Amino acid sequence: MPPLHKTFLAAMLVSATALSPLTASAETITGALAKAYQYNSQLNSARAGTRVTDEGVAIAKSGYRPTIKGSASIDYTSSHANRLGQTLNITTGNFGVQIDQTLFDGFQTKNNVAAAESQVKASVESLRNTEENILFNAASAYMDVIRDRQIAVLTEQNLQFLTEQARAARSRFEVGEGTRTDVAQADASRSTAVAQLSAARATAQASAATYHQIIGDEPGRLRAPAPLAKLLPSSLDSAFTIAAAEHPAILATEHLVDAAAFSVKSAEGALLPQLSASAGISSQYRNTTPGTFASSASEGTTNSANIGATLTVPIYSGGRTSALVRQSKESLSQARIEVDVSRDQVRQAVASAWTQYVAARESVDANRQVIAAAQLALNGVIEERNVGQRTTLDVLNAQNAVITAKINQASSERDVVVASYAILSALGRLSAERLGLQVAQYKPEEHYNAVKDKWIGLRTPDGR
Repeated sequence: MPPLHKTFLAAMLVSATALSPLTASAETITGALAKAYQYNSQLNSARAGTRVTDEGVAIAKSGYRPTIKGSASIDYTSSHANRLGQTLNITTGNFGVQIDQTLFDGFQTKNNVAAAESQVKASVESLRNTEENILFNAASAYMDVIRDRQIAVLTEQNLQFLTEQARAARSRFEVGEGTRTDVAQADASRSTAVAQLSAARATAQASAATYHQIIGDEPGRLRAPAPLAKLLPSSLDSAFTIAAAEHPAILATEHLVDAAAFSVKSAEGALLPQLSASAGISSQYRNTTPGTFASSASEGTTNSANIGATLTVPIYSGGRTSALVRQSKESLSQARIEVDVSRDQVRQAVASAWTQYVAARESVDANRQVIAAAQLALNGVIEERNVGQRTTLDVLNAQNAVITAKINQASSERDVVVASYAILSALGRLSAERLGLQVAQYKPEEHYNAVKDKWIGLRTPDGR
């Protein structure tokens, strides 16, 4: 076997080893997604935002509850009596507690609570949508690292091959079997391969940085995964139906419509009469020294209590209340339109992901045939060049066809997996539970149930 063939086959053996399935210690895509689910800062920020929204229900429910205020004051006065030259020292104090309770506010509190609850439901769906986006981005980052590493390996193999071709071209030229043109072409191709290898390594490093940003860890050895074919619907029409019913972006906007409708009713409630009750107790204290200048009737402690009710009937507020009602109605109209916008976006995402998945699968099958044919052609061109029937340029072109086909295959294999995750995300089913991630799933309802009915307390449920 010629030395050139031995070198090339050795390079291909190294490539097969580098691109083959890795050992059990290699990172899997489910392991990477589990890390992203737990540690991704954007996802944790969205979870914190949901907890913020939860408190809106407790805030709205405060309208049902009484408010209690305590007050206390003390005053000390010292003055001189001019005629007798004596000093008067007067101490007064006032202490009291006041309780106010709204009895009727035009159903504003009731509608505010309902609106806040709808906001919570929308935030939960929005969080689910964020989770799916993060998991999809993590899957894409995982596959990008695998693809770009493969391309870097293929580019390095190409450089080794072209280096050998340049050496062989010089050897033939030195014995009179080649031309300077052959040498120049081989050197030019090798220089191009050096630049391509540098670019491929830079791209692989950039993909690794993106992987770290999303998943929170440096990519080690990554095991190539299979697409999620078993989790996908049987047809595009089925995918449309599932997405329309289950996608969290659509469900979130529908809950926001409910919240906007309750906000309209709350704004209209400001036009109705308001009734409140109040009760209080107070204690007044007065002491004057010397006592000869004070009236005994005004000295000592006086206790009092009060109870009452207040009815307020709005008549005219300068147009402010009417403007707020109109504004709320326009917000409701916008929220309804946003539902249609979300449906259109989800439908487009489903169609795009589905067609990309089908195209990528066909591309994988086609590229396998292209690689086999291109490799066979390259071997034949090398043999023909060795007997003088082909030129060095023919060999270089054949080698370029092989490398291009292998790079296309690496990209197609990545696209198949990513497109399968994209379909599941577009359906609203890319969840930790469906993927079988080994993580403790975040349950937003736990925080909501802990705070929705709290009357008092400054600490959050986790003790902060």
